[in-house]
Amino acid sequence: MNILDLLPTLLKGTAVTLEVLIGAAILAAIMAFLAGWGRVSIVKPICWISTVYIEVFRGTSALVQLFWLFFVLPQFGIELSPLPTAIIGLGLHIGAYGAEVFRGAVKNVPRGQYEAAKAISLSRFKTMRKIIIPQAVPAMMPPFTNLVVELLKATSLVSLITLGDLTFNGQLLRSSTLRTTEILILLLVLYFIIASVLTFAMRRIEKKVSFGLDRGGAA
Repeated sequence: MNILDLLPTLLKGTAVTLEVLIGAAILAAIMAFLAGWGRVSIVKPICWISTVYIEVFRGTSALVQLFWLFFVLPQFGIELSPLPTAIIGLGLHIGAYGAEVFRGAVKNVPRGQYEAAKAISLSRFKTMRKIIIPQAVPAMMPPFTNLVVELLKATSLVSLITLGDLTFNGQLLRSSTLRTTEILILLLVLYFIIASVLTFAMRRIEKKVSFGLDRGGAA
């Protein structure tokens, strides 16, 4: 068996990895937005709930969270297959970090922007939606890029809940062929290619959302 014969199995695992990555990234973006907005909310219960979510998922291991979803929830009558478990677990984990990015970017918008919105009688919701968040988004993009890459690397954990991702298939091939060096090199190359494409795409998005804005956030 030459090295090219190893690729079909690894590419099959790559497809699963990308499926987890995309699903978890969408969930993480939603949770980052909701929890981040909740953290800056003036409604105390919403702020408390958001804070608890962020601290719990940032303060515990992603692997332990996956194990809880996959092995513990069935004891309470909630059974999830490996793919939904991976997407939910990693999405919630990365979303907690994204929420703090959101909160920090919103807090860094100059105070004068809030005062100007108040002067023209905009509600807090409209102020956030039309003035603050559009200016905060460019500042969020670099750390969000890092989080997406971290999410990609975290997908390797799903092999431990029996999901046939890239790492899982690589381990199967390594056990059956004993060609450890070649397989691990291929794994590194495939992960690097995916990470490079992700970084390129996120930087393109960053340039697009930053177009027309200066460092201070003014149009």
